[in-house]
Amino acid sequence: MDLRSHLEELIPEQQERLKKLKKEHGSVQLGNITVDMVIGGMRGMTGLLWETSLLDPDEGIRFRGLSIPECQKVLPAAFPEGEPLPEGLLWLLLTGKVPTKDQVNALSKDLRTRASVPDHVYKAINALPETAHPMTQFTTGVMALQVQSEFQKAYEKGISKAKFWEPTYEDALNLIAQVPVVAAFVYRRIYKGGQVIPADDSLDFGANFSHMLGFDSKKMQELMRLYVTIHTDHEGGNVSAHTAHLVASALSDPYLSFAAALNGLAGPLHGLANQEVLLWIKNVVEECGENITTDQLKDYVWKTLNSGKVVPGFGHGVLRKTDPRYTCQREFALKHLPEDPLFQLVSKLYEVVPPILTELGKVKNPWPNVDAHSGVLLNHFGLTEARYYTVLFGVSRSIGICSQLIWDRALGLPLERPKSVTIELLENHCKKASLTSKA
Repeated sequence: MDLRSHLEELIPEQQERLKKLKKEHGSVQLGNITVDMVIGGMRGMTGLLWETSLLDPDEGIRFRGLSIPECQKVLPAAFPEGEPLPEGLLWLLLTGKVPTKDQVNALSKDLRTRASVPDHVYKAINALPETAHPMTQFTTGVMALQVQSEFQKAYEKGISKAKFWEPTYEDALNLIAQVPVVAAFVYRRIYKGGQVIPADDSLDFGANFSHMLGFDSKKMQELMRLYVTIHTDHEGGNVSAHTAHLVASALSDPYLSFAAALNGLAGPLHGLANQEVLLWIKNVVEECGENITTDQLKDYVWKTLNSGKVVPGFGHGVLRKTDPRYTCQREFALKHLPEDPLFQLVSKLYEVVPPILTELGKVKNPWPNVDAHSGVLLNHFGLTEARYYTVLFGVSRSIGICSQLIWDRALGLPLERPKSVTIELLENHCKKASLTSKA
């Protein structure tokens, strides 16, 4: 069966499963909310349903129960022992099942048929200065795509709530197919004089994206398959995923929801961090040279911290161990570019930074995250424009976000509306709590 047919079978089962859970256990508590959680960005607060992935503080991300190494073993690849095809992960996220190579090939073909981008999208982007940040241009393109939303058309005609997922599915797959084309156009417009490279219908999702950017080496295509796969999803609480879920809960279509997510991803504390890492590493090389010693690197790290800045690429809001997305990129580098000077510097940082951050005592997680490595790999294969890196992240994240949006509508998840409070209310509540405990 094709992907949509699989979903048509799965959705009624999951609807009944959720209905039963709510009816039988709706009043079961999941934890206590503290003042720290309310004023600390809701960290540690359980408050979202997100089916496609789950993040464990010690183990890292699992896509439908599978770790990254497990995905690398079981998901179909372009060739034996190759990196997973992103289309395979899309199938896994949507169905919870590992697809066959034939199913992945069919899905890849389906995405290619959906990848045509209307001329007005390019005109909207071209209306911006070329100096506009790549994420600004990318988000503008996604917003321009919205005029073709099948969900919006169906809603205006009065579609039944039980069928909301169907036009959402069409929008989601169209969007996933089109964002690499828009992203590549932005790259070529800014950095390559506007010389656009058309898609190659013989290539898979990751390889075709690499091709449209202008990189046709087999290793770069493999890197793009890996990059897109590991960046797709990171459960629902991160800024971009939560933003998409929140906006879509108002029944905004996938284009509007994903564009909002991209604006969150563009922040320095979220997706923009991968840009910051490479720029920081290049500053290290400029000031200290490529053959920097361990002691020199320690001094530079302390200099960064003492100036009130952070070392980009280290730490994470949930993880308490080395990010497995960092680890698989490190393994890719050891296999394909072990002598690269910037990779060797990243390896030294892995040895130097965690003990310093631990000594500092202010960081719960001193270990490297996904952003600590990706820029060095891209830079090695010629994609050196760090300002563009967050766009790559956005293309990847479309797969995870759109997969969950389909399930949001299939499961009938409601409008998100948490309660907010004032400082005064918190103060009064804490006074009452203190008096009660003394009594």
